[in-house]
Amino acid sequence: MPATRFIIARAKGHPARTVLCLLLLLPVTASAHTETGAIGGLLSGFKHPLTGLDHMVAMLAVGLWGAFLGPRAMWTLPVVFPVVMALGGAAGVLGMPLPAVETGIALSGVMLGLLVAFATKPPLWAAAIVVGFFGVFHGHAHGTELPGSANALAYSIGFVVSTGLLHLCGIAFGLLARWPWGKMVVRAGGGIIAAVGFAFLFGLL
Repeated sequence: MPATRFIIARAKGHPARTVLCLLLLLPVTASAHTETGAIGGLLSGFKHPLTGLDHMVAMLAVGLWGAFLGPRAMWTLPVVFPVVMALGGAAGVLGMPLPAVETGIALSGVMLGLLVAFATKPPLWAAAIVVGFFGVFHGHAHGTELPGSANALAYSIGFVVSTGLLHLCGIAFGLLARWPWGKMVVRAGGGIIAAVGFAFLFGLL
């Protein structure tokens, strides 16, 4: 069974999966940064991508664009982003400088959102490069904000898992593109993501 049909079949009759996506969109307080130890680090890392709308929209956009591009991209892009993000996170933990991190994060929402909105379909390798490039900025931001008391490895695992779940939510929404009306909805979603990115880019959010 093709991957797309498999996901749709699995999603039918399971409202809990929709609830999971909604829960991921709920704001999380910054108290996560006070937790200690391996478990505290895991929880802090898991919650960190959910504390910033700029992070969330970009991660949703990766899954959204992947589903829009087709079955191969649907799995490739959500793998490339966390892997490269983890490398960026390691650089942040080690204190390696990266210029214009916040600008890169805001631009990721703008660019990924516009790519979806304009139904852009580049070769898979090119899409992977774009996603990986922006993953570095998100990872570096997570790494530099590692709580001093947290376990670095557990923290990294936490934010990678959280990112993966956000990608899955984006994929679930992106699968609507298999229908003509759904394609318009997905493209509109890309436009909203781009608008949020622009708002962060110009300091409106």
